Amino acid sequence: MQDIEIRSVMVPVSGLYLLLPNATVAEVVGYSAPEPVPGSAEWLLGTMMWRGWQVPLISFARLIDQSQTESTQGSRICITKSLINNEKMPYIGILSQGHPRLITVTDENFTEVTTEGNPIGVAGQVTVNEREAIVPDLDRLGHLVAHAAFGALPLTS
Repeated sequence: MQDIEIRSVMVPVSGLYLLLPNATVAEVVGYSAPEPVPGSAEWLLGTMMWRGWQVPLISFARLIDQSQTESTQGSRICITKSLINNEKMPYIGILSQGHPRLITVTDENFTEVTTEGNPIGVAGQVTVNEREAIVPDLDRLGHLVAHAAFGALPLTS
């Protein structure tokens, strides 16, 4: 059997970690206060400008009811590529509590954690190098964020 290595990023999010494929991370930038979206869900922190794009910024911990508040002191924003193929929202910002770290996932350091069910936006839970992490459902997350930030967007461009 061939050894598989997947370059990934561990993103610290209020007491937990998100595991993202490195290919989905466009950039990690310093925190700047987003422009609020009136009447939006609490987990949608607002929108921000990044490289000419209006990028929705979310709190993943709030989305999955892991945290009600998060400190922005020393926070970063992990700009990820949206997988919903929509020209209006090609990126999503995820609030990170510190610096995301590159990690290589292999058969030897990766274990899937069996759960009864997952919160919305979560594909599963894993352990990598003895650290538990959540694997977001990036497709579902893209649709949730698009609807919360911009209302009913077409699902494809």
